[in-house]
Amino acid sequence: MKFEKETVLAFDVYGTLIDPHALIPVLAGIVGDKAAHVSDQWRQKQLEYSFRRGLMGDFVPFSVVTGQALDYALAVAGADITEAERASLLTKYRTLEAFSDAKDCLSAIKAVGVSSYAFSNGDPDDIQSLLEAQDLWQSLDGAVSVLPAQSFKPDPATYSHFCRSTGSEAKNCCLVSSNPFDVIGAINAGWQAVWIQRNPAAVFDTWGTAPTRTLASLSELPGLIQL
Repeated sequence: MKFEKETVLAFDVYGTLIDPHALIPVLAGIVGDKAAHVSDQWRQKQLEYSFRRGLMGDFVPFSVVTGQALDYALAVAGADITEAERASLLTKYRTLEAFSDAKDCLSAIKAVGVSSYAFSNGDPDDIQSLLEAQDLWQSLDGAVSVLPAQSFKPDPATYSHFCRSTGSEAKNCCLVSSNPFDVIGAINAGWQAVWIQRNPAAVFDTWGTAPTRTLASLSELPGLIQL
């Protein structure tokens, strides 16, 4: 698999460019040794709630989903925090740290002129805030949020929305994501998709659908570009 000049790359944000567990040290100051568990629950419920709302047709902005998932994770941990602490966590979530391989990857892709966009369940302002805070925004051609589609990935409507927003055809789009559900959703929509297997022990969903390519790191991605 090689990317051609007409390929449009769609980078998932949370879990691919940005580390959703970057607040574990902050959580440790609130819930102590339960921090990693709370972070895991927070992320899992964030995804679960987005799936459920997509199925129910009960869309709310991703920031609301994120806040509700945090409330659940803290409740499970038996953590009683103040409104100020909750607000601070959600504010910090808008400036999460990027993975160490993200900046060089995006810079290399921009240098050879292949179109690339952030593509996220996140709210538009939050996506831009995240990427600007981590010095990634300038290496992208823009960002596409699912918000106008009023649903969440992997709803096929979200991938169609990306194509309309970027003036692309599905056959020319390639998702780059660490999330198997997103990879399968993109392939189902007629895209190519690269799975970033950050954890070598991670198992891809056994649906009979395989990623177009599997890479261990974003640093391997620029090598797939055919000039």
